[in-house]
Amino acid sequence: MKKTFLAVAMASLVAVTSAVQADTLDTEDKKLSYSLGLILGDKLKQDIDTLDIESFRQGVEAIYKGEEPLLDQEQVGQVMQAFQMKKMEEQRQQFALIAQENLDKGAAYQADNGKNKAVTTTESGLQYEELTAGEGANPAATDTVKVHYKGQLIDGTEFDSSYSRGEPVSFPLNGVIPGWTEGLQLMKQGGKARLVIPADLAYGPGGMGNAIGPNETLVFEVELLEINPQAEAQAEAAAK
Repeated sequence: MKKTFLAVAMASLVAVTSAVQADTLDTEDKKLSYSLGLILGDKLKQDIDTLDIESFRQGVEAIYKGEEPLLDQEQVGQVMQAFQMKKMEEQRQQFALIAQENLDKGAAYQADNGKNKAVTTTESGLQYEELTAGEGANPAATDTVKVHYKGQLIDGTEFDSSYSRGEPVSFPLNGVIPGWTEGLQLMKQGGKARLVIPADLAYGPGGMGNAIGPNETLVFEVELLEINPQAEAQAEAAAK
């Protein structure tokens, strides 16, 4: 009962305090100033973890009161440049850490996947598993292929899928990541395969946007629907 009473009392005190503080915003100018503080504070907090509020207040006050700043423009520029360099180095270190973690996780995943007797690991490190046998010839790197596919990270996160879009895609086989160029040449038309692609055969240490991080190992399920041998050459010949 005492704990319950204390909790109710504390909640009431917070509510009263908030109401009193809100009452101090008794003019439109105060409300605007406070609102601007919230907006600016929210933006600053995205880049700066800790802020010396008193020093910040002094800087704003110097501008609005027309006082001589404690730092001149050159000094301000030096401070901001040093801050930006520090943030860039922190981001570089964080990116490098993530890249190494992804590389290690990918290597462990590939080692485990390679134990599957149905999986063939090529000299490049690509891992190929036939899910459905196709018929006919294998595509060449110069061919254009039509495929349905689903791409995932090793944790199962799906980053791309032609199935989700409801439409297969066509592309020159030599115009995609090396893991695709190599892997699809192992397939026959009508076949389906699972490709585990190491980072150096995918997007490497740079990753791809927000979807694929640095040094990510990628997993694809691919259906090879059609092969169009040297489609570009045929189109040029037809145009003549």
